[in-house]
Amino acid sequence: MIEGTLVRLRPLRPEDAEHHLRWRNDPEVVRWAAAGDPCFGPVTAEAVRLGFDTMLRLSPRESAVFTVEEPADGRVIGMADYRDLDPYAGVATLGITIGEQEFWGRGHGSEALRLLVDHLFGAYPLSRLELDTWSGNERAVRAFTTLGFREEGRRRSAVLVEGKRYDRVLFGMLREEWANPA
Repeated sequence: MIEGTLVRLRPLRPEDAEHHLRWRNDPEVVRWAAAGDPCFGPVTAEAVRLGFDTMLRLSPRESAVFTVEEPADGRVIGMADYRDLDPYAGVATLGITIGEQEFWGRGHGSEALRLLVDHLFGAYPLSRLELDTWSGNERAVRAFTTLGFREEGRRRSAVLVEGKRYDRVLFGMLREEWANPA
């Protein structure tokens, strides 16, 4: 387990599938987490089960999904992941979703992401971490930049949300920026 003040990250368990099913069928979660991408949701219980079978067998040398929970009572509130970990290039891609709306905007997602960044830079010889969001998700943009990620580029008009076009915003953090924050 990776412990913080507001959250802890723990390995994914089969019983976490019920939370993922609920979040991926919640239109607001799908909107903010994936810009309304229909590949994220809505989904069937069978699709989540099949995805979980794969996620539970991931090799941490390449990717992993963590459950984000409250330390006090173990309540599951979200997920954090890394994927495409390439030890040769020294790069990994991150993701974070707080699925319980009552925890949005309260620092839980930021702390979960910080814990994941600390874990990855501490455990692997990575030179950079990267993640992205859509330009309309101002909460995510603010959280990423506050944690020290820098905007590295945009794919203009690459995301369609409720009939309106947004940019896909790409962020990166180098090991030296993590080790020596400004």
